[in-house]
Amino acid sequence: MSNFFRKIFKSKNDRELQRLSKVVVQINSLEKFYEDSNDLAAETLKLRSKIIRSERELDSILPEAFALVREASKRSKGMRHFDEQMVGGIALHEGKISEMRTGEGKTLVATLPAYLNALPGNGVHVVTVNDYLARRDANWMAPIYEILGMSVGVIQSMQDPAEKRSA
Repeated sequence: MSNFFRKIFKSKNDRELQRLSKVVVQINSLEKFYEDSNDLAAETLKLRSKIIRSERELDSILPEAFALVREASKRSKGMRHFDEQMVGGIALHEGKISEMRTGEGKTLVATLPAYLNALPGNGVHVVTVNDYLARRDANWMAPIYEILGMSVGVIQSMQDPAEKRSA
């Protein structure tokens, strides 16, 4: 009997995945548009002005921002975010936990919400467990952010306070 109800009403997780999958469909529908764009940094300026000028919520431009990051990643790193990684990025943006195994692209997934949350012009911090990984991941993903007109800094444990503020 419980299987019957589960099929009809679905679990909370199933409903959440269904909701996020609808957003991924929106992101995928924008892929061709950004593939045809010559200047991804100019697209960043357009998104930034949408937020600042019209005081729109970040969630309202999430599909555009994520599609733009996907294209930047394809161009700069030859890596295309999978749909499941988009779901993980949306979950992170919403302040949820997205569990991923080793090799499933956590570092790449983090580029999605980091970019979106950096659009208003405030700094975004991606926290990792140690200085080596922070430096490695920042250097590895920097080309994605840079093609989008963003900058990347790294904060290390023994760094001068002025350098930390700059980063």
